[in-house]
Amino acid sequence: MKVKITTIFSILILTTINLSAQDFDFFEPKATIGGYGEMHYNSESPAVGPSKQTLDFHRFVLFFGYSFSEKWSFKSEVEIEHNFVSGGQGELELEQAYINYHHADYFGFQAGVLLPSVGLLNEYHEPPLFLSVERPIYASSIVPTTWFGNGAAVYGNIKGFDYKITVLEGLDADKFSPSSGIRSGRAKGFQANAKQLLYNLRLDYLSIPGLRIGASYSTNNAVSDTANTNGNNRIGLLEFHGKYEGHNVHAVFEYGNISFEKGNIETAAGWYADLGYNIGSFFNIPTEIIPFVRYSDINTAAKTITGGNSEKQHHISEIMFGVSVKPLPQIVFKADYSQRKRELGDVKTDYFNLGIGYMF
Repeated sequence: MKVKITTIFSILILTTINLSAQDFDFFEPKATIGGYGEMHYNSESPAVGPSKQTLDFHRFVLFFGYSFSEKWSFKSEVEIEHNFVSGGQGELELEQAYINYHHADYFGFQAGVLLPSVGLLNEYHEPPLFLSVERPIYASSIVPTTWFGNGAAVYGNIKGFDYKITVLEGLDADKFSPSSGIRSGRAKGFQANAKQLLYNLRLDYLSIPGLRIGASYSTNNAVSDTANTNGNNRIGLLEFHGKYEGHNVHAVFEYGNISFEKGNIETAAGWYADLGYNIGSFFNIPTEIIPFVRYSDINTAAKTITGGNSEKQHHISEIMFGVSVKPLPQIVFKADYSQRKRELGDVKTDYFNLGIGYMF
């Protein structure tokens, strides 16, 4: 049975009127600002061909929020990528802009430009929150971080279980590709498809200090407007995630699988794992010094109808070694070295990255 977006918003409005009827507490409205940014030096050295070195202020992001009352607020995020926007270079994006109603720990809702709750990094991707200079390749190829769009969500925490249910604009099936999966199918809030909505459910367990473990499932009957295709392409994205930070240990694991109903690609899948340790504790200093290792394995065409080289072409594994240094929890200096290997042809490429990042 199809759920109409007008029905969803009507339910939210009626629920809000009910829940906020007694919200008469004295409160002084206030505005808040925040943000994050990161600059990167990247060196890429393929086994064949010239090397490439770049220096880029990758992201400059500002948050703006306004609290109307203890329960009603507005939150937004505007991002500039690569210093400027001109002639197809750089990006200027409104990644979040939503009204938030927080009734109690067990229930709240949001409506506007939202981030679906998929994986560890899509909602929380500030540079001090992950170890490497660049975001993991998993977070671009499998979960298309940063993924945002127009929609509404309900969320809450009940007895240690944190949940969020999001209804979002749909994807564009014509822009799916073997090399980037569903990433190019995001509409980013621009005249997005509201005929076939995307549904996202996430559930996490948070009762053990320092540990977040959970899963999410997203599904969308992605619209195709191309005349020579077989129509819409339903996708299902199932992912599992876990993160532990405690006793100087930093450990992360994520696994994702995307199923496609139509087309040559039947499945995309990938995973990665991080393990780091804060050796700053050995010297009894407040600065965190976190050497880490990461292994990634992703394939945006893990299973295809044609098989053979069409699957090997997009199968990439990566081993990474790095260090993340935090003089303060909000400031980070990073360095990492990695080698990526493409299965088809056993093609290897070396990467060396340096970065600085901040959040406030």
